Amino acid sequence: MSSDAIDLNSVVTLVIQHKVRGGSLPQYEAWLRRAVKAARLQPGHLGVNVIRPDGGGATFTTVVRFAQADQLQTWIDSAERAALIEEVQPLLEEGDHPLVHSDAEFWFTPVNTFQPPRWKQACVTFLVILPLALLVPLLWQPLFRLWPWLGGYVPSNVVITASIVLLVVYLFMPAATRVFAGWLRAGGTR
Repeated sequence: MSSDAIDLNSVVTLVIQHKVRGGSLPQYEAWLRRAVKAARLQPGHLGVNVIRPDGGGATFTTVVRFAQADQLQTWIDSAERAALIEEVQPLLEEGDHPLVHSDAEFWFTPVNTFQPPRWKQACVTFLVILPLALLVPLLWQPLFRLWPWLGGYVPSNVVITASIVLLVVYLFMPAATRVFAGWLRAGGTR
C-alpha cells in the first residue's frame, strides 16, 4: 500500500454531541467553524460531518473521521483541542463527551441519535447509488477504450465499484443525509 493510500479497516470515527445552551447558538456556531477548521488541519483527517438540530432542537452531532486511531488520539489529546473544549464549555448544557468508534458506518446512525426506518435508509441509498451506477461506467469508458485490459469484465467492475463506493462513502452519502436529515428523523427510533 502506498503512503497516500487509506486502509479502510483502520479508519476511526469520533462522534461528539453538544447540547447548546439557550441563547448561545451564534457563539457556538462560530466556535464550531473554528473547531472544524482546526480538525481538518490534523494529520490523518478524512472528513467532518456536522448534523445540525432541526425543529428548534439544540443538540449538534459532529462526526470526525481519521485514517488511524493514533492520529485521532493525537488530536483528542492535543493542547489545541483542549483549549477549544475549555472555550466551548460555558456554551454547553451537558459538556463534551466524545465517543470513538472503529466502524466506518456512520451514514445513518451516529451514537445517541435517531435511527431512521430501514425503508427510508433504503430510499436515500437508492437515490445516491442509482445515478452513480448509471454515470460512473460512462465516465470510465474512454479509459477502458484506451487500455483494453482495464476494460475487461473483472478489472472494469473493480474500478467502477471502487469508484462508486468511495464516492458514496466520502462525498454523496454524507451530503444526502444532511439534505434528507429532517425526513430521515421523522418516524425514527432511538
